[in-house]
Amino acid sequence: MRIDAPWLSAAPVQRALGRLTGAGHEAFVVGGCVRNALLGVPVADVDIATSARPEAVMALAGDGIKAVPTGIEHGTVTLVIDGQPLEVTTYRADVETDGRRAVVRFSDTLEEDAARRDFTMNALYADASGEVHDPLGGLPDLLARRVRFVGDAATRLAEDYLRALRFFRFAAWYGDPDEGLDAEALAAIAADLDGLDRLSRERVGHEMRRLLAAPDPAPAVAAMAQTGVLARLLPGTEARVLPVLAHLEEMAGLAPDPIRRLAALGPVSGDDLRLSRAEARQLEELRGGIGSAEGIAEIGYRHGAATARDVALLRAAVFETPLDPGALRAADQGAGARFPLAAKDLMPALEGAALGAELRRLEAAWIASGFTLDRAGLLAMARR
Repeated sequence: MRIDAPWLSAAPVQRALGRLTGAGHEAFVVGGCVRNALLGVPVADVDIATSARPEAVMALAGDGIKAVPTGIEHGTVTLVIDGQPLEVTTYRADVETDGRRAVVRFSDTLEEDAARRDFTMNALYADASGEVHDPLGGLPDLLARRVRFVGDAATRLAEDYLRALRFFRFAAWYGDPDEGLDAEALAAIAADLDGLDRLSRERVGHEMRRLLAAPDPAPAVAAMAQTGVLARLLPGTEARVLPVLAHLEEMAGLAPDPIRRLAALGPVSGDDLRLSRAEARQLEELRGGIGSAEGIAEIGYRHGAATARDVALLRAAVFETPLDPGALRAADQGAGARFPLAAKDLMPALEGAALGAELRRLEAAWIASGFTLDRAGLLAMARR
């Protein structure tokens, strides 16, 4: 099989491959770029695997090629050609693993390099002409959209327990939803949940956000719940609401949002997944909004249209009720509303705590009126 993609025929990639093979080394594009090209999915990054040792790759510097030793101790050199960075990594084989990181040795064979990769669909290589090299027979898995570990699933997990989360993420993005998830992989993950305790909150949060950004992550998250992974990583959460939310998002024409979907799982905090401050604030607002007595318009007024729309979706999903189109309109209406009074309008008759209390009373009345009370009406209320 051959791939024909603009990124492969582009001058930087061809030049890097040509310089390596011209010096007598093997060189292939590998992994995600090959996988995505075969699936017709956009390619973000191009990685190259080579038999050349890192010092030989560094020696390619010059003549318009910049070589940066970004991870040279692990065999990775970044070549920058015409402004495009290309990660070039020497073939490797694992010497020792501890479930988090590996000690590797450099290898001379494509087969050994492929054997240390996580999934068969990621152990695909292509030469400069686009000819696909499949040392482990991963191509049938890719074409069937079957996410399967390379070799023994339990062994791959013990090498790096983050692969458990990567398995669910890949299933959400690349798996066939009608075929179910690989039984051997699920059994291996369920049998070694203790390994998940070695993962940092940052790594878990990164993978969860990428998983929840998939078009429909619900089947993969349901499998996480069934294997015990979800409860182990995020105690108290459940997958029940997520498929309902994904359906409502599609009906409303809203793009997937990982934080919105995280809110649907249950009691999660920003610290649980080391979210950014903005993400943690968004999650807190959404979780609070689900059970709040505030109407959608008021949430739009106080927190913006996006938050109000998300709360409307989450309420419908959690309580399993149809999404009211009027709620989405109310979100926009509230976000566009501007309270027509300011503190100076009530001064000097009121000041201090009394002034604040009266402003809050008038604002509540204005919201209750559907934002219809004007400045004159509110001032009349204040005089009364």
